[in-house]
Amino acid sequence: MSKSDDGLSSLIAAADNIAAGAQQTFGDLTAQQLNWKPNAESWGIGQCFDHLMTANESYFPIIEQIIKGEKPRTFWESLPVLPTFFGWMLIKYLSPESTKKLKAPDVFKPSSSDIDPNIINNFVRQQNQLTFLMRQTAELDLRHTKITSPAVRFVTYSLMDCYTILVVHEKRHLQQARRVLNTEGFPT
Repeated sequence: MSKSDDGLSSLIAAADNIAAGAQQTFGDLTAQQLNWKPNAESWGIGQCFDHLMTANESYFPIIEQIIKGEKPRTFWESLPVLPTFFGWMLIKYLSPESTKKLKAPDVFKPSSSDIDPNIINNFVRQQNQLTFLMRQTAELDLRHTKITSPAVRFVTYSLMDCYTILVVHEKRHLQQARRVLNTEGFPT
């Protein structure tokens, strides 16, 4: 791994565990079960994974630009304190332990219905792509490589914080999907 791993290998392991857990827990669900919602305002299991895939995929072009050495540094990424603050804040609020209810940015909102029954397999494939990209950046200084959020152009954080944000965000929605699975009235 990296000359200054800084926890990248544990984030990759966590991402791999999330994929395995998703496959094991949700991989055999039917389209009806994946699309079932406890109520009109709540997301179903499929929507949780659709949201994760949409959010995660938006980072891939940025990470690929970094790997190729083609990513320009933005004004917001150059500010000294901002990336550290936003990284810390997002990790804190997106973690599964947070009790704050957050609204997904419009660009990350899931489809409202008819989630593809292959969503779990697609998520696992995408997760493998994510960990591949993470490994490709292992030799970089992940704490000093800054990126801008694909959702909000003035929100910046380090690439290491980005990876942490992705993993805690996935854990949060995996937990949400498990709650749906255990909700009374879930189709069997």
